[in-house]
Amino acid sequence: MSADLSPTEEYSLAELCVVACAEAWRGDGEILASPIGTIPMIAVRMASLTFEPDLLYTDGEAILLAEPIPVGVGPDHPRIVEGWMPFRNVFDMVWSGKRHVMMGATQVDRFGNQNIACIGPWAKPKSQLLGVRGAPGNTVNHPTSYFVPAHTTRAFVESVDCVSGVGYDRAAAAGRTAREFHEIRRVVSNKAVLDFETPDHRMRLRSVHPGVTVDDVVANTGFELVIPADLAATRSPTAEELRLIRDVLDPKSLRDNEVKP
Repeated sequence: MSADLSPTEEYSLAELCVVACAEAWRGDGEILASPIGTIPMIAVRMASLTFEPDLLYTDGEAILLAEPIPVGVGPDHPRIVEGWMPFRNVFDMVWSGKRHVMMGATQVDRFGNQNIACIGPWAKPKSQLLGVRGAPGNTVNHPTSYFVPAHTTRAFVESVDCVSGVGYDRAAAAGRTAREFHEIRRVVSNKAVLDFETPDHRMRLRSVHPGVTVDDVVANTGFELVIPADLAATRSPTAEELRLIRDVLDPKSLRDNEVKP
């Protein structure tokens, strides 16, 4: 599948990824949704306009919005404000488990351990990245998902170089407190949707995107995936979802700058 259009020429890969990311919030109800990145941001706004109208989200600062705004607009764009959430209040949502964040992952392993801190040995890394940021607190306090725009063996690795986000194996080793709210719900990439709905919480291939083969996903993953017998294709966007993405939420097509072919 090309970076521009699907084989049916009805939607782009970026638009498919928006829908796949939006599905991660299905069933969440009234929680604080925190998307990081252009495609996750479009996704949560689309979810709130369709199947999850009770989702709360900020504008990136301290305002809770009553209606979604397009991505990439300036501070003067009209906003319908329904609440105020300064940064100190976000921790109340984090610690209560009433938040679902979708972050990026430079590296992720079979148990959902995530790295956004550095590449190479901790004592002398080859590259410095963002740092662990809020990943440890996110992953042990509330549901966390990841969007990885380039599905390669450099991103899906046998062992992460630094643990930023806590995976299922480390949460289990830490005991009941870490496991109470811990949930790595989805990993969405440019090739597939993955989850951890297996007995030992190893990463499972949930669906492959149209035009992508299972062999392609396996070849670009640095560890063995759990592959179910009834594997499905990632669902396509509906006509209404495409209208919302193209005309309402991302008229500048910023989504196409984030996803990799």
